[in-house]
Amino acid sequence: MNDSMAAIDNAGAGLSQVERVVDTYVAPTKTFTDIRRNSSWWLPFLLSVLVGLAFVYSVDRKIGFDQVAQATINRSATTQQRMSTMSDAQRESTVQLIAKTTRISSYATPLFLLIIGLVCAGFLMLSFNLGLGAKASFSQYLAIWFYASLPFLIRTLLAAITIFAGGASDQFDMRNPVGTNIGWYLSSDTPAWVKALLSSADLFTIWVVLLLILGCATVTRVKRSSAAIVIIGWWILIIVGTTVTAAFNG
Repeated sequence: MNDSMAAIDNAGAGLSQVERVVDTYVAPTKTFTDIRRNSSWWLPFLLSVLVGLAFVYSVDRKIGFDQVAQATINRSATTQQRMSTMSDAQRESTVQLIAKTTRISSYATPLFLLIIGLVCAGFLMLSFNLGLGAKASFSQYLAIWFYASLPFLIRTLLAAITIFAGGASDQFDMRNPVGTNIGWYLSSDTPAWVKALLSSADLFTIWVVLLLILGCATVTRVKRSSAAIVIIGWWILIIVGTTVTAAFNG
């Protein structure tokens, strides 16, 4: 009887949400092991929302979405060519439309983060449960995704700090806001597909990929080598898709 009660007590013991967040950075295996016990993911999601909105606010106040829109146009040869046939009034209207659309979508960060999380968790579940015969639940994959994505908070905070410090350039790119990848340092006349390709090897993205491999292997109990093949395979597909899209958009 005593042994049974002890087993129940041990099974119920676990990390707090704050401990999980901290351990994701310093002892990630503890976090992902605890997801087997409790698949709650609200805290990393909340932190992502708060930091994301802080970044958007810094862009809005210190740079302005008009400048962001103009920089976006300058990076797209296709858009520049289309706008070259417009009148001055039409060009101004187009810039304002892009600025307004970008501003609205940026402040909709919480919705986009949730949608991305749901979609990515779905792909992970299909890949591991159907592809490798794992038995993890959807909520567990969602927890893996949000906890593994926590390193992005550091990159976003660095970007916000840089903006408030006045370090943002005229060609500021919200998709690549801070110099943690080779693509960030390339000149504006570099082919778009080259910048997209070299921007994919971001230090924080690599960190997240490694955490996803560890998290999926830990929660699903599959071999890390198998988890690595799945995660890196999806990552390569994303890189190829992003690079091809950039090449077509010019």
